[in-house]
Amino acid sequence: MTTELPSPLLFARREETLAPLDALARKLWLGSLINSQGHLEPRLAGLLACRNALVSGRLPDPEALAWPDAPLGGPLAALFAELDLPAFCEDKPDLADQLVSSLLWHLDRIVDFQDRGDSEAEAVARMLEEFGGDWRERCGVMHELTEVFGDCDDLFKNANWDQLQGTLKSDAWQEVVRTRRLIERLPELAALIRGLGRLLPSEAREDSRTRDTEVLEEASAPRAEQRVTPVPELPGETCGVYRSGRIARMLPVETLLLTNRRLRRLRLVWHARHAERTLLSYEDNDRLQEVVHRQQPTLRPSLHRRPERRLEMGPLLVCVDTSGSMRGGAEAVAKAIVLEAARTAYRQKRSCHVFCFGGPEEIVELELSRDAEGIERLTRFLGQSFSGGTDICGPLERAIGRLADAQWQLADLLIASDGEFGATREVAAAVERAKGEQGLRVQGVLIGDRETIGFLEVADDIYWLRDWRHFGGSQVESPVHSKSLTSMYFPGALRSPENRAATVVWGKQDSKG
Repeated sequence: MTTELPSPLLFARREETLAPLDALARKLWLGSLINSQGHLEPRLAGLLACRNALVSGRLPDPEALAWPDAPLGGPLAALFAELDLPAFCEDKPDLADQLVSSLLWHLDRIVDFQDRGDSEAEAVARMLEEFGGDWRERCGVMHELTEVFGDCDDLFKNANWDQLQGTLKSDAWQEVVRTRRLIERLPELAALIRGLGRLLPSEAREDSRTRDTEVLEEASAPRAEQRVTPVPELPGETCGVYRSGRIARMLPVETLLLTNRRLRRLRLVWHARHAERTLLSYEDNDRLQEVVHRQQPTLRPSLHRRPERRLEMGPLLVCVDTSGSMRGGAEAVAKAIVLEAARTAYRQKRSCHVFCFGGPEEIVELELSRDAEGIERLTRFLGQSFSGGTDICGPLERAIGRLADAQWQLADLLIASDGEFGATREVAAAVERAKGEQGLRVQGVLIGDRETIGFLEVADDIYWLRDWRHFGGSQVESPVHSKSLTSMYFPGALRSPENRAATVVWGKQDSKG
């Protein structure tokens, strides 16, 4: 039998002073232990109280900030309130740790300022000014990014603040802000982008995808029952004696009354009993057995074609047409689609990859990662102008190739274009195979006046943004009444199985032709 050894108590009292370190992040240990301000025990307790208050969205008590040698509790609490730091740090422990780490670094600057000849009051004032200026800029960055991208907490974890500030000061960022305002005018387009992906089932049903479901329905069916009907006074089974007027079944004792020649009155008694049907008789009953079919309520299984629940919340693959024909309002809408895809990916922590395509071999790929580099790449793209030709085959091949990676197997493809393109037969067939074998869904956004053969061949559904000209400053309405002019007037132009079978390719006619 083994007994547990008592824990050593030699250093227990000294270790109790370091207990708050267990609740602080490891990256704060060094700064909190060697900071030049205050004493160790009140410093650790004050930092922990300050950090917990920020995470809970409360302003730290001045006592929690009173551990420095200089009287800084009140000024620091006032600065926290002025910058509204608790609101930014609420439920964001990583950001609160960054704030505490920055506070420790700036507090160490007090000694440096004094070594350069400043008095204690001057050093404290410079520290407060620098700390406030640093976090005033960071709060401005967080506010602007939150306004554009929504909730993007992961972006502020170990963020490169200098790079983010440089991005927000660029001219291209103004295009991002303008595009963000444009998205507010396109709520249906934003909802369409949020519904892409095939990771989780949603509550909505998808009419294009149905399956047979067994359903129990109320019905009636004939059910065989064995019915026995008693038939009285029919020779069958003698079950007793009773009074009746049946002469054939009367008891012998009644016959004696009728046949007695000495007492005529007995014959009169018999006739009276016969008239009154009170003769003692054998009781005979028979039973008629038969099978009767009755309609009974029952539950009957039946196969119904029901729409499946729509899948959503998965990776996003976006192909954006950047050809010269997209200039003006179409370019603004295309940029809005990319920005909304990025916002959705940042907010819901989804992967997003953008293929910007022009002419042959003119493909620019954007990996919209949740970091400062991803924000810079997106800002640089939104600040550019569109030009060049149109070749859809390259981006489609690259997008299909991405589906082989486990990260992108549940991705949907979004194509934003004016439809002025055409895929080759091989590429169109590859898209169809990806749809059938891997479940790929292709959503098109038509930023033009009519669907084209090329768009109809690769997209499962096309959302028509009819008033796209309005977003380029023009108030001209679309000159066509329907996007489906090709299907209406040229139905044989589409690459359907019947049309493929009837198509004759030069040089490949069979011998029968």
